[in-house]
Amino acid sequence: MIERLFPSGAPVPRGPYSPAVRAGDFIFVSGQLAVDPETNQYIPADIQQETRVTLNNIRRILEDAGASVADVVRVGVFMADGADFAKMNEVYAEFFGNDKPARTTIVCKFAADIKIEIDCVAYSPKK
Repeated sequence: MIERLFPSGAPVPRGPYSPAVRAGDFIFVSGQLAVDPETNQYIPADIQQETRVTLNNIRRILEDAGASVADVVRVGVFMADGADFAKMNEVYAEFFGNDKPARTTIVCKFAADIKIEIDCVAYSPKK
């Protein structure tokens, strides 16, 4: 069974996609940005603050779906500047702690002036 998830308290998508999709025991979270979920506005900041806001948005989506950060099995990190890697990685390591998922990090050019986008997949059997 496939469920399209539109969690409360998470940023509203800016395009034709679901913030997350549950397919069986997996939750696929679409790429998230540093968007304030209350105003739905992008928050331009340094890489650490943008990473923190982005990961907290992911946490909200996962929790609304009945999962947690500990359930994340794979993360995709897309960054505008490779020079920001170490600072992003500090926040990322703090966020995931001992529950380290598999990860891919890609440096890319965004259409807008953002610093980071993060997506993930979590494994969380329905109870």
